[in-house]
Amino acid sequence: MEKNIFLLTCVFMLMFFCGCAITNRVIETQFISFPDIIIASYSETPVIIDGNLDDPVWQKTPFYNFSLPGEKSRQKNSDAEKNTASPREQGELRVAWNEKYLYIAAKLYDSDIVQECEENQKHLYSTGDTIEIFLKPENNTWYWEIYGTPNKKKTIFWYPGRGRQGLPSGFEPGIDPEIIHIDTKIKGTLNNWQDKDEYWTIEIAIPAKELTKLGDEFGKDGSWRILMGRYNYSRYIPWKELSTIPQLSKMNFHLLEEYGILKLNK
Repeated sequence: MEKNIFLLTCVFMLMFFCGCAITNRVIETQFISFPDIIIASYSETPVIIDGNLDDPVWQKTPFYNFSLPGEKSRQKNSDAEKNTASPREQGELRVAWNEKYLYIAAKLYDSDIVQECEENQKHLYSTGDTIEIFLKPENNTWYWEIYGTPNKKKTIFWYPGRGRQGLPSGFEPGIDPEIIHIDTKIKGTLNNWQDKDEYWTIEIAIPAKELTKLGDEFGKDGSWRILMGRYNYSRYIPWKELSTIPQLSKMNFHLLEEYGILKLNK
């Protein structure tokens, strides 16, 4: 009898410790909460918008890689797991600022650089490679959607709130496209599916005065959210590929709650 009680006690103790181990493991790999922090470096001098990415500020600014949508875990268990969140053709994106502008710089690896639209203020994501910048003040409902393409085209949409997204009024610029500065460089050829390209670069300057005209602050005391999205078309990948910085839980560029926090360092 005593032997049976001893054995049962051992079994219960084993189950208890195993349960603790399993519980701890779940805690260690639980999904982290959004948002990520996107750091923008301060530029002492105006950035020259020429697509070369050789200004001093870009040399000191951390870059961010694009991710496919999906769950984000606290720890990366293997290289294979990391790769599942990476697009087939990666990109590097940096953010900088000064009192007059928010600057975006990106190097986008691309085996087939394509953009078939030759006009500004169009839905450029439907006609070829496009980078999209979403900017939202933390304490207000409105936000901007700004496009740039390898052939230097641009579009700016402004939404009073996500609940009005899709209405014709949301496709009005919100910012005069002429004062959004964009330039690009292409390592390859544009709109030639018969060759293989390497990458394209883009620089964008967004005037701070346009972001603050509704009363929002811009600078170290401002509070902003940001998302960078990419549409990549190529004959060398099975499907067009959409990726973002930061990573989203699912592919919807209007998941405002998952936008990164824009931290303007100085």
